[in-house]
Amino acid sequence: MPLVNPLPPEHDSETRKLAEFFNETLGFCPNSILTMQHRPAISKAFIELNKAVMENQGRVTSALKRMIAWVSSNATGCRYCQAHAIRAAERYGAEQEQLDHIWEYRTHPAFSVAERAALDFSLAASQVPNQVDEHIKKELYRHWNEGEIVEMLGVISLFGYLNRWNDSMGTTIESGAVESAEQYLGKHGWEKGKHQ
Repeated sequence: MPLVNPLPPEHDSETRKLAEFFNETLGFCPNSILTMQHRPAISKAFIELNKAVMENQGRVTSALKRMIAWVSSNATGCRYCQAHAIRAAERYGAEQEQLDHIWEYRTHPAFSVAERAALDFSLAASQVPNQVDEHIKKELYRHWNEGEIVEMLGVISLFGYLNRWNDSMGTTIESGAVESAEQYLGKHGWEKGKHQ
């Protein structure tokens, strides 16, 4: 049972309109947004931030952004966000081999050296204490420019917020997210946990 119950989608008309963004991303409005509606200023600001972070400005693709989100969520242990990130990666065109082998991104040939650098950055930046060091920086700059690194850290930071929000709330996970998580993450032990 969640810490705070989500409100119905029609609770705040401005949030409802902005949340249409998630129909493309996930195929549904997340319960996290419906919970944020208890304070509509938070739900609206969060959706706008999400749209800005996920907008593509360079070579960091939508699929890679969602894989960065998955690595970040996996590092923090948020089952809700792991499921959402892998579902969004699937919907945004991540290669089947990448989805099937996201756990082995460091060694599997489906991932390029540049993608590995981005995903290593996500893992290092998501840990407490933070593990971003000169080696991570050097590998990033070998493949990505400063604007692209800012985009990546935007995703990592956005999911830092979501990981804390959803893991603390015990947000109820939606069936579509469960399906994707079971397909791609279940073989590695993913389960809903507190997000029933």
